[in-house]
Amino acid sequence: MSGWMSCPLGEVVEFIRGITFKPTDVVPFGTVGSVGCMRTKNVQGRLDTSDVWAVDESFVRRSNQFLRMGDILVSSANSWNLVGKCCWVPQLPWSTSFGGFVSVLRARTEDVDSRFLFRWFSSERVQSVVRSFGRQTTSISNLDFDRCLSLKLPLPPLAEQRRIAELLDRSDALQDKRSETIFQLDRLVQSIFYEMFGDPTSRRGSWNISNFRNLVSEFRYGTSNKSQPQGAPALRIPNVANSEIDTSDLKLVPVSSSEYERLRLLEGDLLFVRTNGNPNLVGRCAIYNRDVAAKSGRPGEDFIYASYLIRARPKMDVVSPVYLREFMLGPAGRRALRSRSKTSAGQFNINTESLGAIEVPVPPLGLQQEYVRRVEAVAKLKNNHRTYLAELGALSASLQYRAFQGEL
Repeated sequence: MSGWMSCPLGEVVEFIRGITFKPTDVVPFGTVGSVGCMRTKNVQGRLDTSDVWAVDESFVRRSNQFLRMGDILVSSANSWNLVGKCCWVPQLPWSTSFGGFVSVLRARTEDVDSRFLFRWFSSERVQSVVRSFGRQTTSISNLDFDRCLSLKLPLPPLAEQRRIAELLDRSDALQDKRSETIFQLDRLVQSIFYEMFGDPTSRRGSWNISNFRNLVSEFRYGTSNKSQPQGAPALRIPNVANSEIDTSDLKLVPVSSSEYERLRLLEGDLLFVRTNGNPNLVGRCAIYNRDVAAKSGRPGEDFIYASYLIRARPKMDVVSPVYLREFMLGPAGRRALRSRSKTSAGQFNINTESLGAIEVPVPPLGLQQEYVRRVEAVAKLKNNHRTYLAELGALSASLQYRAFQGEL
């Protein structure tokens, strides 16, 4: 670490608090005399500009409350696990400020490279420390600015700061490319679907049209029991993600032996999200198979599922679970689900009766099986890329640790 120094963060940077306004002050984006306004929702892995509020420019009391390229936007009032979360601010095409639940971390001296500062503040170790500084109120944790500014910032020469930031950026870029490949493979599955089946709803007369209920042996809701330290592994709404089962956040739920038998998941079962505040997530579905248990580290165990999910058990001598999943995730299936969803207290819901009434075109089983073979080939490619992505993630974590120890 020759030539490295360190100093309290507050000696070289400042936190700038956001503007205050009421929800009724929000105006349509692009209104004459308004400015964009970022909030906690915009603080993602990258700055999310898909949903930006706007307020009258008069709410911006100081010039330093306008965002600048190179600022670090920080979630300063949020749930305890999100306080301190940050993102880099790129060049924005419009004048933009930020609200009271976020703040900006901005370098006050040219001795600090803003990209190096971002890489340091967003590192896992610093983020963990910043979260621990949160001052908890009733339901919100607030960032402790003074304690954050007392953190020791490693400060190598400026050229070294830029070199470190560039190395870490390149590592992230490799992960981004691998993630994009996985995303494109997901799209390929739907492309193959339309290549083989076209728009299934237009095939009336050539294919059998069946109500969904006639294609399954049963629909069943899951258990409403609460999770405990001991019990059967139970899948919940967060586990049904992106058309696949994700077991990264798995809970255990105790159930009686009779309930366990009723709710035990079998190969090919489809799980549907039946309630959510976001209508686009109602009806999201995934297929359960034995690989789920193996990947979760709980091989040999039978999984069950929670009450906000519906299990559909397809008649596999008539219809493939893979075909059903892709039909339900495609435009025709989504339209049918949306039209049958009901709202209550801000939640969108679908029940077994509405789900069972959806009309599903059923292609010849041989054609469905050919589709399954092609999807399985894509799945193998995805698994390979996920393995590489995990290896890149481990390498990135190692680089990140070594970078701020002066070992790169």
